[in-house]
Amino acid sequence: MTTGAEERSEATRLVYDMGTLLPAAYRRGRERDNTSSARFGQPLFTPDACVDLFHALAEGLEKRRGADLCLGAGALVRCPEGAPPERLADPARALVRFVLGQERLSHPFSLLAAAGLAGLDAEVAERVRDGRGPIAVAEVELLLGWDATRRALFAECAEERMFHGFPSLPGAMERLGDVPGYAEFARATLEAAEARLTAIHAGEIPYRADKAFEAADKSTIGLAARVALLRDEPWLPELLDALLRKVVVAPTQAKTLPSQGVLFAIAHAVEAYPTPEAIAALRAARSATRHGGVPKQLDRILKRVEAALANRLEVAFRVPDGRVRRQLGEHTAVISTEGEVELSWWHGDKRLKAVPAAVRREHGDEVKRLRELAKQVRQQQATLVRALEAGYASDVTPPYHQLAGQPAAERLIWEFEVSPGQWRSELGLGVPDGPVRLWHPARASVEEVNAWREAVQGKELRQPFKQAFREVYLLTPAEEATEVHSNRFAGHVVDYPRLYALFKQRGWQADYVGPWDGGGEGEAKRVMAGLSLIHISEPTRLAL
Repeated sequence: MTTGAEERSEATRLVYDMGTLLPAAYRRGRERDNTSSARFGQPLFTPDACVDLFHALAEGLEKRRGADLCLGAGALVRCPEGAPPERLADPARALVRFVLGQERLSHPFSLLAAAGLAGLDAEVAERVRDGRGPIAVAEVELLLGWDATRRALFAECAEERMFHGFPSLPGAMERLGDVPGYAEFARATLEAAEARLTAIHAGEIPYRADKAFEAADKSTIGLAARVALLRDEPWLPELLDALLRKVVVAPTQAKTLPSQGVLFAIAHAVEAYPTPEAIAALRAARSATRHGGVPKQLDRILKRVEAALANRLEVAFRVPDGRVRRQLGEHTAVISTEGEVELSWWHGDKRLKAVPAAVRREHGDEVKRLRELAKQVRQQQATLVRALEAGYASDVTPPYHQLAGQPAAERLIWEFEVSPGQWRSELGLGVPDGPVRLWHPARASVEEVNAWREAVQGKELRQPFKQAFREVYLLTPAEEATEVHSNRFAGHVVDYPRLYALFKQRGWQADYVGPWDGGGEGEAKRVMAGLSLIHISEPTRLAL
């Protein structure tokens, strides 16, 4: 029989013998735990295992350079039963004092989580606040009001955790958004950022290119934007549009901007949790900037963002429809979405060829706003088309009914369920009252595909994307025999830098396979809507 101290000593020995910071306690916990989280690599810590880990970390401080606080924070947030704070206080105190004795704080939020266990908030907060801007300091003050486990959850979302030994925690960002007070803080953060940019443009704060915010402020703003986008907050579209328009141009005629860091923090937040309005705001910012290199970088992000929107069923179909009418004196402006999106001007029942001179003279700002609105509507519809083209892999039927009457939907082929398991294909969506899905040639017979191609050609119909004429690669007899794998492309030489760029553009997570040791093995993954996992794993020969 071994004592707790002997078990911790054994855990520490195994930690360093294996060259990893996953202690024996974690492995024992996984052996006892038969949940799906454990089977698929997401560790779940028992309270005892969490205590063992903290002691292993503290006892090994003299053998390594860092305190590995990320590992401790990761264990806290992965302990469903809750780790006992009184048993963690001593090792946490040792870890915190070790880190405070170092010159650089590499993981401040994990440190704050450990400080909550150690009772050292005052000392840690003083170090963490140092060098931060007012927005990031407000974030620290918020965390000081949370317990250690919530701080650990924040660290999970905010800090780079690539080498801490745990896979990403599913639903971490959703859990952060649900913590009381954080959603309100996210709004206050983005409002503070927009107010600072307004002051810079008004000349109240001296302008320095790319120096509008401290480095920590940029991270705070980026995380706040991610949570607000994920929650699809109703106040966000207008605020985000105003913030982006100010952050991409200097208050002078210089071809610089107040903060590239904040711009790209928000752009990557939109890539992670896109909405049609956020994409439109990002495009407007791309058009407004005078910087030479920023548009190219935004173009690359926008390509990935448009594909990512297909994974957010709850927002992807939110596009304007019908007409927008504005009365300006004796004239009326109409934005129509019934055909091609266009802005037209009317005097009574007479359509005018151009903006009336009186309207330009008396309502110049409104004319500009209406033109921007028409452009935004046009862009949102283009984004919807790209989302439809990307397709959906979900157990939940996408809300296609919302597209009834949209011009893009009328030029597509749809399938309607007429009886259980029986589908009928038709051109145009109409007003369906039953299950509906996009027609795809992979589900159709060769005869049906040819018939639809002839129909589309006969009507001289220009579809929003390839549908009737989409390329289909039929299974060969050999592939049907193997059932679960294909050797169709085995032995082909791949230009991996191009393939890797394509993976990134289409939203896949891929290992980078370099020109070492014969190339090695590459793996690419993408989680589609509904959490269906698409997985590619093949040895890769490189053409470099």
